[in-house]
Amino acid sequence: LGLNIIFCHLGYKNINEIWIDGENGEKVTQEYIKDLDLMKKKQIDTVVMHLTTHREAPMYNEIGLERIKRIVKHAKELGIKIAFENTRKQGYLEYVLGNIKDENVGVCFDSGHCHVHFDDEFNYELFRDRYFAVHLHDNDKTDDLHLLPFDGTIDWNNILSKLKENNYNGPLTLELCYRYDYLKQSIEDFYKEGYTRGIKLEEIYNKC
Repeated sequence: LGLNIIFCHLGYKNINEIWIDGENGEKVTQEYIKDLDLMKKKQIDTVVMHLTTHREAPMYNEIGLERIKRIVKHAKELGIKIAFENTRKQGYLEYVLGNIKDENVGVCFDSGHCHVHFDDEFNYELFRDRYFAVHLHDNDKTDDLHLLPFDGTIDWNNILSKLKENNYNGPLTLELCYRYDYLKQSIEDFYKEGYTRGIKLEEIYNKC
């Protein structure tokens, strides 16, 4: 169809197992390695990956770090970048990127997660030059709603200026959900409105 696929989001259903000693963690690690092989076949050179899922997760540790290093090593051999996403739990990005300095390891910044889960507290400067992708969507801090930008309470001027200051210059990718009141309009109109909001974000970014 001529679509330009800028990244693929890997699964995260069992990602918490990667931090736990045992066969399940090893199985998850091997599944990610197989996923990377598939990405190579499909000529996709960037993937997004979670480090945790759900409200509770095992504390980051050497067991998980060693497994992630194996995944990163395989990705590097394939010429694939891994953008680890800020999800619900703080500290994991800092731990992993602080211990893995490979040039193919970076961040996928998720604006909605930062707003609702981190109360907008995020050390943008710590990951300077390591932003590979973004998930831009809005919420009102009640939940991870994935609203159209400007339909929630996110300060977009602040986020976009921080990303620009720290050298993110890639696509402004929106991660939206067609639900709630949006269902009153057609999916086509929803996509069109999403594109319009994306253009507004681009205008803000360019003025920063």
